[in-house]
Order: sequence, then structure tokens, then C-alpha cells
Amino acid sequence: MEWEWSSIAPFAEQLGFGLVAGFAVGYALKKVGKVVAVLVGLLFVAVQVLASQGFLTVHWGEVQARVDPWFETDTLDGAWRSLVGVLTHNLTFAGAFVPGLVVGLRRG
Repeated sequence: MEWEWSSIAPFAEQLGFGLVAGFAVGYALKKVGKVVAVLVGLLFVAVQVLASQGFLTVHWGEVQARVDPWFETDTLDGAWRSLVGVLTHNLTFAGAFVPGLVVGLRRG
């Protein structure tokens, strides 16, 4: 049995596009994440400067109590699964998209 390119081409195209699309999304998400991290860091510095000057009073225990649930393993796992579910919804090339996404997140 010989393989004909015309029978393999649609699958190769879908896999190639899935990898490229996944990489692009992962790369973009990591870049956006870096910008968000810088903004959160600057916000923290601003809040600390205002608190040290007496303009604000921050109850860090309350902040920690409200933020800690976001970083529990179950919450993070659910968020990752939701993100992948949204990004691969109705995609025939999802099997190639996810590895591309992971590589893009690592390289970004």
C-alpha cells in the first residue's frame, strides 16, 4: 500500500497549523503575563509608598486571606483546564495545538 500525499496533506496541514497557532497563543500569553506581572509589581510599590507616607492603611492579613484561595492546586488546575478547553473548543487540530501552546509558553 502506497501513501499518497493527497490523502495525508489535510492531516499534515491541520497538525502544522495547530502547532503554529498553539505556539503563537502560548508566546502571546507569556508576553501578556510578563506585562501584567510588571503592572502588579508597580501597583504594589505604589501602595507601599502611599502606606509608608500615611495615605493608606493596608490590612495585609485580609489581602492574603482573600488571595490565597486563588493559588490552591485545584483552582490552578481548573483554570488551566478551562483555558485549554476554551482555546481548543471545536478545533480538529487540538492535539497539535496543546504541545504548541506549551512550547510557546516556555519560549515566550
